[in-house]
Amino acid sequence: MNFAATLRIALLALRVNKMRSALTMLGIIIGVAAVIVMIAVGGGAQARVEEQIRSLGSNIIMVLSGSITAGGARTGIGSQPTISEDDAYAIGREIEEIQAAAPTLRGAGQVVYGNTNWSTVFYGITPDYLEVREWTIVEGRGFEAAEINGAGKVALIGQTVAKNLFGDASPLDQVVRVRKVPLTIIGVLDRKGQSMTGQDQDDILLMPISTARKRVLGSTQQSKSRSVSSIMVKVNEGADMGVADQRMRELLRQRHRLQPGQDDDFFVRNLSEILQAQEASSRVMALLLAAVASVSLVVGGIGIMNIMLVSVTERTREIGLRMAVGARARDILTQFLVEAVTLSLIGGAIGIVLGIGGAMAIAEFAGWRTQLSPSSIVLAAGFAGAVGIFFGYYPARKASLLLPIEALRYE
Repeated sequence: MNFAATLRIALLALRVNKMRSALTMLGIIIGVAAVIVMIAVGGGAQARVEEQIRSLGSNIIMVLSGSITAGGARTGIGSQPTISEDDAYAIGREIEEIQAAAPTLRGAGQVVYGNTNWSTVFYGITPDYLEVREWTIVEGRGFEAAEINGAGKVALIGQTVAKNLFGDASPLDQVVRVRKVPLTIIGVLDRKGQSMTGQDQDDILLMPISTARKRVLGSTQQSKSRSVSSIMVKVNEGADMGVADQRMRELLRQRHRLQPGQDDDFFVRNLSEILQAQEASSRVMALLLAAVASVSLVVGGIGIMNIMLVSVTERTREIGLRMAVGARARDILTQFLVEAVTLSLIGGAIGIVLGIGGAMAIAEFAGWRTQLSPSSIVLAAGFAGAVGIFFGYYPARKASLLLPIEALRYE
């Protein structure tokens, strides 16, 4: 008997018991759909973390000012201005693993344009800041050297600030006031989205660090010490982050004249390690979700085995009759195996459609990020076929081993 005839007989047998066939496929349908949806949800979580890493900038180390002890109580990070612009320039100049070091001064307050205002965060920066953050300007231009050195009254703004102050109009060459200081908008930054803590990175205004120090944020003491709020450091691609971290600590301790055994008067945070740990966690979670969903496929396979065993019992006389007229054990094995695999593949196809629809529905109505991948669909379909073969083999083997005479006598 050729394979086409065997397939035709198998499909006919499945069509005779439509309800039982549908219920048998239900486990496979749910399993395949669940695997696709869970992998899509996990892939969306991973993609979100990767976006956060890219939006922050790769290979980033942040240096923050230290704390002070007063009356036995230690204040928090950044309460004592212990790092300076000169520290940043020394880091960029003396450590070969460092690509760029960007000192920043941070402040917050109202940005006023005409009769409109918006509360945001503003930073005094050097041009290295955009390089470290891998941040591009989509409209206008960046700061010129004369503006950096001469405390020019210019600013760059993020997409959120531009939208809330100017709507759909172009903000270029418009004048805003920050703490009563007029600043001309010369550029608009590309969209960054939310950070890993949920902060809107586009809600920002940037100005030259000299402008921030002398006109907006600074004090006489800050101007003399050239102190800054933080230093963002970008490590060269492929360089060892641990080595760069250690050399930077040693250089800062030397510059700050700290004795052996004395605590650092600064704090170093390796942001890439934090984000990579978060990415690893989301990857593990995606695998766990897929593994849990795969249990449904196994349960569906057990259902197929159970129904096929019942089918063998019910059709024992049919098997004996087919063997009596010349069917070989191989033909009987192939017929029942084809039935089991057909159930799995049809259930898998329906599950794929439902899984894709479910992933799209979750993205649309729940607002979760999902990412459908062809590999997950192929994996689910392949697993469904494998389940049919694995769990269908035993009933098919049992049917093929029946003796014709005993099968014909079966009541």
